[in-house]
Amino acid sequence: MLKQIPFIKLVCIFLVSVSFANAQVLPVGSHLLEEYYRQQQLLGKLDSTVSFVIRPLQAKFLRQDNIYRPNEPLNSPYQYSTGDDQIFLQILPITWEVQANSSYPYGWNDGSMIPSNGFQTRLSAGVYAQYKFLSVQFRPEFVYADNKTFENHAKQPGFGMEWYHAIGNHIDMPEYFGNGSYQKAFFGQSNILFTFKPISFGLSTENLWWGPGKRNSLTMSNTAPGFMHATIHTSTPIATPIGSFEAQIVGGKLNRSGFPPSITGESLHQELYYVEKPDDWRYFSGFVANYQPKWVPGLFLGFIRTYVTYHKDQDKLQDYLPFFSPSLSGTDYLDDNGVKQQSNHVRDRYGSVFFRWVMPSGGFEVYGEYGRKLKAENGRDWMVNPTKSRAYILGFTKMVSLHRASGANLQISAEATELASPDPMESNYTASWYTDDVVRDGYTNKGQVLGAGIGPGSDLQSIDVSWIRDLQSIGIEFERFSHNEDFFNHYVRDIRRSWADLGIRGHASWDYKQFVATASFQYTHAYNYQHIVDEFYSDFWDYAKHDKNNVNFRLGISYRF
Repeated sequence: MLKQIPFIKLVCIFLVSVSFANAQVLPVGSHLLEEYYRQQQLLGKLDSTVSFVIRPLQAKFLRQDNIYRPNEPLNSPYQYSTGDDQIFLQILPITWEVQANSSYPYGWNDGSMIPSNGFQTRLSAGVYAQYKFLSVQFRPEFVYADNKTFENHAKQPGFGMEWYHAIGNHIDMPEYFGNGSYQKAFFGQSNILFTFKPISFGLSTENLWWGPGKRNSLTMSNTAPGFMHATIHTSTPIATPIGSFEAQIVGGKLNRSGFPPSITGESLHQELYYVEKPDDWRYFSGFVANYQPKWVPGLFLGFIRTYVTYHKDQDKLQDYLPFFSPSLSGTDYLDDNGVKQQSNHVRDRYGSVFFRWVMPSGGFEVYGEYGRKLKAENGRDWMVNPTKSRAYILGFTKMVSLHRASGANLQISAEATELASPDPMESNYTASWYTDDVVRDGYTNKGQVLGAGIGPGSDLQSIDVSWIRDLQSIGIEFERFSHNEDFFNHYVRDIRRSWADLGIRGHASWDYKQFVATASFQYTHAYNYQHIVDEFYSDFWDYAKHDKNNVNFRLGISYRF
């Protein structure tokens, strides 16, 4: 008992000496505000040490008293602060969002919303409370979707077995989230955190975003609903003589969607190719670290490692921290014929490196992320096959002042994401991102991908031009979306059937007193929808085109207290 006294004294001294910090965060998915703060950094109005590569963003990072109403003091009767980070209370914004598709599912980076056809809506609200080092945020979400039928892969005769071999049996990514309407409540952007500057730790169901990308992230985005996880992360950058560091370690539980890959009972009975996935949850573990060199202001360098394992394959405590332990021994799994096989690995693993370089003097940023799904066997394998199972994101943003007095700017941004294998001979389900032959629910949570929302084997290129003034903006965006080129190259193998979407989107945002609204309208023309060609004629390029048009509409309104 006496031996414990020095330890208790040390703990008490630590608690007295540490500084408490406002642990409030700006939730991932607050698209308008996240983009606003990023733009302010390019204009030189926000600290250039904020990396934007590990989100959600801390209020102290942004140096805002009220992160939802930038540059305004805490003068609302719905907020209370002692001014010394000891006590802080706030009613969070009420947000109502609507999304609608006219022909087929389109959209990602929308968290608890599902990929569906027809009308869909989400309502969220909550409260935040902090007392010294303890903070609690409760912000649940409720989602309703029509979940209307649409033309799915079952209309593509001759490729049912191949679709299950590439997708249906190797990832939990259902085409339909049940029959009829869908409704579900989520804990949403909620957390319980203990913060002792510069470290926070606790439990959370919040969405996370790792990496510098805007439209996609290779390993962690808000395409899927947030999952229950334990986290330990930096609450502010840790300054050292060589620069500053940020990091986060996460361990959590991934759940299945509970729905089959495709509808059952359709005329071709392609569901007969489905091999039932294990009735087990998956453990997710991930680590991200970011370094800002002291000698190069605005430059951020980092790396990410993530692992997904079925719970049944974790026997020891060290299995929950795979960054510090060797690969686990093999396990049994079912192949596409339902035959038991033996694998020499049990983890679906991903790794990436990234950079972001911000140059406020020129109103410019450039960023990129490069990742691999399959570990190189050795240095020789890396040199011979550097592009094996690789994926990447590249993008830039340029701000041009239009009228200094009013604060109006022109923003030009572009981003390219490529998940498809560069070598068609490698394009199979074992190499395709987010799918796996052993962890057969893949890199997903509740039926949606954790990483890039465009999905396995897909590519996206987009360019956006916008007029911007604070939280107000009007813009137009063009994009090309190539669907699952890995499946196309490995199974379809007909150059006339490549499925690509060309889209144009108009978008706007506006604020008025307590209200903030965003809206977008996108028209998309899908070439060779679902890789289908209706009818071939005598000439090779003379065939009946199977194209489809889709209109996507989005509206979001928030009331800020």
